[in-house]
Amino acid sequence: MASTAIIKTLKLTTPWQTLDPFLFCVHHLDNYPKGDGKMGPSLPLQGRELGNDFSGKSGFSMYHGSTVPGFPVHPHRGFETVTVGRRGFIDHFDSLGGYGRFGNGDTQWMTAGKGVQHSEMFPLVHTEKENPTELFQVWLNLPRKNKFVDPEYKMLWHEDIPIISYFDDDQRLTQIDLIAGQYGKIKALPPTNASWAADPDNEVSIWTIKMAANAIWALPAGSSDLNRCLYFYAGAGLKIDGELIPVNHRVDLISDKKVTLSNSSNTVVEILLLQGRPINEPVVQHGPFVMNTTDEIYKTFADYRKTNFGGWPWPSSAPVNPQKTGRFSNDGQGNKEVR
Repeated sequence: MASTAIIKTLKLTTPWQTLDPFLFCVHHLDNYPKGDGKMGPSLPLQGRELGNDFSGKSGFSMYHGSTVPGFPVHPHRGFETVTVGRRGFIDHFDSLGGYGRFGNGDTQWMTAGKGVQHSEMFPLVHTEKENPTELFQVWLNLPRKNKFVDPEYKMLWHEDIPIISYFDDDQRLTQIDLIAGQYGKIKALPPTNASWAADPDNEVSIWTIKMAANAIWALPAGSSDLNRCLYFYAGAGLKIDGELIPVNHRVDLISDKKVTLSNSSNTVVEILLLQGRPINEPVVQHGPFVMNTTDEIYKTFADYRKTNFGGWPWPSSAPVNPQKTGRFSNDGQGNKEVR
């Protein structure tokens, strides 16, 4: 019998389908080989459509990169990107002079606001071993009043991100990483100032959930009228209130009901939770621009042609930091963090 908390179950497509206030989510998982010493893959790249390679050939894609995999310079306006770097590294450069390297559990929160250009490359820093890279990128919308705020970046370093370890009656572990939101009395790190997630009344939650074999855990109830989605993307045997869920499916839940999750398999189950109060405003999207009206999209094209959202101060469209660089963030305004 279906759980009354389940609204519907959908098979995942690429990118993953989302509900307001989210715009989309992608899960990148690439088994990159050893690096070639120039932070590209050591394997031959023949047969790939370099510059637009989403093939997954030999277990990885180059995406829009031609030497180093990743996403060379591109613009954004009117929304936020939340990049959860689970494994591997991401090199970030932007049109405001900011740059850095993060990954292996770090999250970068970027409010594009009135407009910014940035690049996100995946440097293969290891030459003696493989460079597996895994990340989520979540697009979170901005309300009309904040579409034109100044761009802002914030690093959520993995050492500071709250991690909840819940053990069931049989001492089987469920681990919840709080990228955004609140679990009981434990609050995630604050996001950027203009974010829809900055107001706790919006109950925006981004959680990664890992359940050990045969673990049982209850997802607490939230307020009513939230959009609450679970993305089951790895493992087997997930049950929600007793209903078996196939892997690579999204489950939409009634937000004000407590839900029991159980892993009925002998493998680890991994889930992403996206939840939030809908903004309930018109969304007009054209590629990396998200506004409320078509006229605003046309104006965005004109603004970008005129200003390039600050231009591009870097010598390459796909810059990377030196190979042996550690994790750091520099906002280009004299503020630097080193981890």
